[in-house]
Amino acid sequence: MDVIHLQYMQRAVDLAKKGIRQAYPNPSVGAVIVCNGIVIGEGYTNAYGGAHAEVNAIASVKNQSLLSKSTLYVTMEPCSHYGKTPPCANLIEAKKIPKVYIGCVDTFSEVAGKGIEILLKAGCEVHVGVLEDTCLELHKRFLTFHNEQRPYVVLKWAETQDGFIDMDRKVSKKEDAKPTWISNMFSRQKVHQMRSLEHAILVGTNTALKDNPSLTTRTYGGASPVRIFIDKSLKIPQDYNLYDGTVKTIVFTEKELEHPNVICRNINFSENIIPQMLKVLYQEKIQSVLIEGGKQVLTSFIENDLWDEAIVFVGTSKFKKGVLAPKIKKQPSTVSYLGQDLLKKFIRI
Repeated sequence: MDVIHLQYMQRAVDLAKKGIRQAYPNPSVGAVIVCNGIVIGEGYTNAYGGAHAEVNAIASVKNQSLLSKSTLYVTMEPCSHYGKTPPCANLIEAKKIPKVYIGCVDTFSEVAGKGIEILLKAGCEVHVGVLEDTCLELHKRFLTFHNEQRPYVVLKWAETQDGFIDMDRKVSKKEDAKPTWISNMFSRQKVHQMRSLEHAILVGTNTALKDNPSLTTRTYGGASPVRIFIDKSLKIPQDYNLYDGTVKTIVFTEKELEHPNVICRNINFSENIIPQMLKVLYQEKIQSVLIEGGKQVLTSFIENDLWDEAIVFVGTSKFKKGVLAPKIKKQPSTVSYLGQDLLKKFIRI
């Protein structure tokens, strides 16, 4: 395939990245329209209920007569069903766009090849699988949510050079509750960027008690994720940051609680809680969750094999003793540096 097709699809991918959080529960798709080697239209998915990428790209073309001799590049198969908006495949057919290059198939059951079928029946020349791996990566949250019926799970922790994630410490009052910093300022800002991309963020009881986290994107900008924490018997005081009401918050517990912007979801703590929590989050339409819990929570996801990627920051300090970091029995897929911190990324499959 000519490199120019890859370049146009990469532009569509870059556009789609602008709408990852706002498009939920839809995938953030990118679209580019080219005529005679010139880009004449671009677009990406609006906030839920708004126009899809193809609609925005087509609407941005000033001379609509050019569409009948143009090529459309789109990161995911155009939709074929009526939801909040009409089917994009039908619009492409109506505008008589003769060529369509598609990054990846939408395996969501309501689409699953039907959009491509509409285009082919309309006499459209369709090419599927352009920058496919890149487009699958882009749409991993949406596809995992619908195919696996659970959120896309990202594990995250920071560890010292000698493999510890925390010191042995006890917190008896709120004033003593604060994080043990291991990573540098660049890594911490990277974490806030990660939070801005995920639909939700989860911590366990011990992490909440020891760190009193806010779990927001305060140093990066962008929307803060839905906050989730585990608290079987509601031990976390209600004057902690998780109860400040600024962000939608879900607590997994066996108790009942009424608090502004906090939702209780009861699970059975005498059984494996990981599948239970993921089932509830699927029902809550949470498409991705960043796990920032302590060793027990992180290890539980690893042992249940219910995770998709893991991001590990390795700082320059050594603790010599404390809480050992979780272990992933495979090699990282990528290794990079943020200042002097080492950043490892693991992919489950």
